[in-house]
Amino acid sequence: MSDIREFIPDESAIGVRVDKFLAAQMPEFSRSEIQRFNITRTGGAPVKCAEKIRAGDVFMVAVPDAPATDTAADNISTDFDLDILFEDDDIIVINKPRGVVMYPSAGNKTGTLVQNILAHTHLSLLGGDTRPGVVHRLDKDTSGVMVFAKSDAAFRGLVKIFSEHDLTRKYVAFVWGVPNWTGADITGNIARSSRNRQKMSMVKTGGRPAHTIVNVMDVWTRVGVAALRCTLMTGRTHQIRVHLSAHGFPVLCDPVYGRGSARLGSVRNPELLEFIKTHNGQMLHAEVLEFIHPVTGAPMHFRAPLPDDMAELRCILDDTE
Repeated sequence: MSDIREFIPDESAIGVRVDKFLAAQMPEFSRSEIQRFNITRTGGAPVKCAEKIRAGDVFMVAVPDAPATDTAADNISTDFDLDILFEDDDIIVINKPRGVVMYPSAGNKTGTLVQNILAHTHLSLLGGDTRPGVVHRLDKDTSGVMVFAKSDAAFRGLVKIFSEHDLTRKYVAFVWGVPNWTGADITGNIARSSRNRQKMSMVKTGGRPAHTIVNVMDVWTRVGVAALRCTLMTGRTHQIRVHLSAHGFPVLCDPVYGRGSARLGSVRNPELLEFIKTHNGQMLHAEVLEFIHPVTGAPMHFRAPLPDDMAELRCILDDTE
């Protein structure tokens, strides 16, 4: 069985690639995933993702269900205690711990965040059997605030909010380097790397537009480290990590974009050196999430404190000054 979804583009979408349009409408899926879906126009005519949208187009997208063995509900679990920031009949807001995968996949059958939430409550199945309630994502090793849809009405509303970027998302990142500015706007298209398909990179042509606003929170000049607050104006895969690394401020302990080995030789503080060498997971935390409740219309504001490891890192850095 497949989840069939209908999309009616407005005039502003005319001339846009079909997969780009659908990725904006379904932020819970990556563009590469959407390219594998069965997409037709009304009447059943197949559509290629590279086609451009025409006036009057109506698309039917068949989102395939995952195999039964991979569904989130098959292995609901209580591997860790949920840090619930808010819950009502329509949504649940969680402070996601670092090191936890979002939902089941080929390499992660159990112990995911979604499976732990399902042990506590139900989630909207509009996200599919594998990703019920999922409207946005955080990387496995990024912690912080996340919202999930419990009702179908909330799912539809949250998808619209995220696709239109009608919300506030602020992150805290500890990075290598000390900026000579207090704030910056980073823009630049992001696409999958041609050299390593597991990575994203900034590109001069193609890709998807990305915009991050960065403000300096603290600097530790002796060790060449800074704490930055990053506000997402768009929501691309690995956006903050890619933007900061491309501009010379890679996130500490980031195994993909961090370039940490090139910096270790300059670290003289033994406690800091030990932390960086032994710690797994980028020092990136989704601190703030603000949006309008998709059902009640009430303003929602959530802030998650720094996780223990980032709080420990801050203490170590303070001791270096």
